[in-house]
Amino acid sequence: MFFIIVLAVHALVNLYIGVRGWQSLELFPALRPWFIALMVLAFIAYPAGRFLEKLWYNPLSITLHWIGAFWFAVMLYLTLMLIVADLGRLVNLVFPYVAKLSNGNIPALKIALFGIISSLTIVIVGSGFINARNPKVVRLDLSIPKQAGNMEYLRIAAASDIHLGTLVGSNHTRKLVNTINSLNPDLILFAGDVVDEDVGPVIEQNLGENLKQLYAPYGIFAATGNHEYIGGGDKPIAYLENHGIKVLRDTALLVNNSFYIIGREDLQKRHFSGKPRLGLEELMKDIDLTMPLIMLDHQPYNLEEAAKAGIDLQLSGHTHHGQLWPFGYITNKLFEVSRGYYKKDSTHYYVSTGYGTWGPPVRTGNRPEILLINLYFDSE
Repeated sequence: MFFIIVLAVHALVNLYIGVRGWQSLELFPALRPWFIALMVLAFIAYPAGRFLEKLWYNPLSITLHWIGAFWFAVMLYLTLMLIVADLGRLVNLVFPYVAKLSNGNIPALKIALFGIISSLTIVIVGSGFINARNPKVVRLDLSIPKQAGNMEYLRIAAASDIHLGTLVGSNHTRKLVNTINSLNPDLILFAGDVVDEDVGPVIEQNLGENLKQLYAPYGIFAATGNHEYIGGGDKPIAYLENHGIKVLRDTALLVNNSFYIIGREDLQKRHFSGKPRLGLEELMKDIDLTMPLIMLDHQPYNLEEAAKAGIDLQLSGHTHHGQLWPFGYITNKLFEVSRGYYKKDSTHYYVSTGYGTWGPPVRTGNRPEILLINLYFDSE
């Protein structure tokens, strides 16, 4: 039912854009068939590309995937601006101004307006693509009132929502690896959605060879995200494990006899596997609570659970903080924390906007990021 609703909305939005575009070409009727052909291509590109990828990963499937993914962002901003234009038409019914503005040449005004809207959309989406390909490094200094053996502090590089696949390919993966390694971390953590969905494009591009270049003396760990489960669960997880990333699935691991890394299964595990994830209390029943406790939990729901359990630092992602404006306003309502640093009781939280993208390879609502945390230990 969900996919039927999504498909219906997708079709209606494309129909709306198509009708408005057709109407705007009144002065150039010969262009209308070409416009409709482009609309049909844009409409079918994403599902066709994804379908072909599963059969045979090839230049055609890749091209269709990219076209369809970009179209989602183009569609959003075309629709928003066309709605504003239509509101202007409604105002014109009460306060007529269009005839004067166009000197009576309504068809010319239509094509000019559609041209302006299309140009603005191209600028917005193009800028959003450039933004999505240029992550920032967020630096954070935190302290917790615990000792970690002989360690004074821990240098953690972290990222979430990488979404390895067709759209986050070899170049962007190398940028991730090179940036993280340049930070000289003691520990590398990934808070879920390392793989986008189907692991096939990841294998075809041999992205794991890039991941194997990551280095941290205390290890590289990840938790599952909902997209690992969308991609089949075990297969993408096994791929990550085979390329140097230890995936913690409802597991608490003592590192260097100094601190714990706790990796929770994604909240949607039950939906995909029929089995719920372990409760946090059960997961922590055999660990030493006097040691620093760092937890990876992909979706930042029920933050009070970590605070009550005595977790010192929780890293999450999932939200992308909406990724595309204005969706950040929605994620602000859905999550207690949609992005950034937060503290509840003695527990530190950080919800990352993510490194990669989901759907369109575009970010207009925020910057992608890699996190560097200097975590200081102080028992006094």
